[in-house]
Amino acid sequence: MNPQSENRESRPGTDGHVALVGAGPGDAELLTLRGAALLARADVVLTIREPGPELAKHRTALLAHCRPDVTVIEPAECGGEIDAVVVGHARDGLRVVRLYSGDPMFGCRGALLAAACRDAGVEYEVVPGLSAVSAVPAYAGIPLMPEGVSEVRVLDAKGRDVDWSVHGDTDTTLVVLFPDADDADRGHGGPGFDQVCKALVAAGRPQSTPVAVTRMGATTEQTTVVSTLQRLVADLKSADAKGHNVTTPALLVVGPGVAEQRKLSWYESRPLFGWRVLVPRTKEQAASLSEQLRGYGAVPEEVPTISVEPPRTPQQMERAVRGLVTGRYQWVAFTSVNAVKAIRERFEEYGLDARAFAGVKVAAVGEQTAASLRAFGIQPDLLPAADDQSGAGLVAVWPPYDAELDPIERVLLPRADIATETLSEGVSALGWEVDDVTAYRTVRAAPPPEPVREAIKGGGFDAVLFTSSSTVRNLVGIAGKPHKTTVIAVIGPETAKTAEEFGLRVDVVAPKTSVSALAAALSEYGSVQRADALAEGKPVLRPSQKRRGRRRKTV
Repeated sequence: MNPQSENRESRPGTDGHVALVGAGPGDAELLTLRGAALLARADVVLTIREPGPELAKHRTALLAHCRPDVTVIEPAECGGEIDAVVVGHARDGLRVVRLYSGDPMFGCRGALLAAACRDAGVEYEVVPGLSAVSAVPAYAGIPLMPEGVSEVRVLDAKGRDVDWSVHGDTDTTLVVLFPDADDADRGHGGPGFDQVCKALVAAGRPQSTPVAVTRMGATTEQTTVVSTLQRLVADLKSADAKGHNVTTPALLVVGPGVAEQRKLSWYESRPLFGWRVLVPRTKEQAASLSEQLRGYGAVPEEVPTISVEPPRTPQQMERAVRGLVTGRYQWVAFTSVNAVKAIRERFEEYGLDARAFAGVKVAAVGEQTAASLRAFGIQPDLLPAADDQSGAGLVAVWPPYDAELDPIERVLLPRADIATETLSEGVSALGWEVDDVTAYRTVRAAPPPEPVREAIKGGGFDAVLFTSSSTVRNLVGIAGKPHKTTVIAVIGPETAKTAEEFGLRVDVVAPKTSVSALAAALSEYGSVQRADALAEGKPVLRPSQKRRGRRRKTV
């Protein structure tokens, strides 16, 4: 994306347009469909002021909806004249999106930009977003209007004219925006938590009134501290001492609904909430795995350890394709998504498609490979049992060659140059003649950026998923050994053996050899760790938050 607004050519003679788009707090998936559509059409986008790296990810995810050539302008670049910059670009005939955290018209200054557009004769529209007032309590599991509560009041703690004495009603929920974390340094000029609590007690609220502070709401760093008006400040300090020391942005909820939080908490109680998980695969390979991990509350980070390259000489693959077209093979066995991709790309070079597989039976080593085949238009004829998706599992269900029933005895096996011989030897033992063809080469990927390497070695990751023995060897080779506190999860016994050979203690072994089962097993591990901490009355800490000096024992 082009960060320089002056490089964007204007479109004289066309009507500019301004969209005030609410992006919701924290979670980029809270963006509305209308907001996403306007971002996709935008010529210029003015981003949100996002404090900290976690909310910076929010910004990046929002900009992923835009065209590659969009001009991105940071608010700090506007010298305090953001509205004038927006109007100026719209007058040049450009489509401008101004992003707001939350809702443009609720707690933001969208009304000022709308008025500036009206005065300038620029067409504009407002796209509502989810306000932190409702979204953050929902993410924390706090109902604002539980049974018996008929009123919710929203207060801006920055406002110097707030009369706290009139908010003593015990059957009214208060949502307090922008309370300062530290009364000794009130950057907003408003009261801190202790002053708010004392003011509400003085107004008539009992000291036992339940209150909750949610910080970094709707992000994977969200923390909610439930307390009372009397004990809130002490409980916040205690939480900070235990490692939950993210202080802004924060939202305070006062009222009966807070009592439901422990029972209704769903976001922070997910088994891998906030875990930074290293996935040693490319983004294309890791898409479904990363999505599954996000569903468990984790923050996956793809770090490729293997680079896939074409075979050194193309003759083998050329003969294999000709053999498929001319009826040389009875079966084709695919052992990876990369093998499917290699054959598909070679077919497309020759102007062929899935119809060339007519009359050929197709086997796949597992569900991911099968899904890749289906995307190519091929329905696999043979899959191993769900609990053994491997070369050995495919051999276990492979039919023996029968000269009377099988018109052709030859099997094509396109695979990686470093693949094991399990499938080839197993199918040969069943009487088939196997053409073992190198469809692609796997080489060690380039080292990841230095911050990632440091996080791997320094305990910045909570878990690492190893999907093969080669990912263990290659990750250690390009980035070093994971830290002693990092949870090591592996896809099967062979991968576990390799990890142990490198001095790593294996914490999680998938019950079956599939990446989906591996992610589920890590989730179960996290769930048990969480339950044990709660049962012992200890804080629920991620592995990276625990003492990093202890040594990991090998087994």
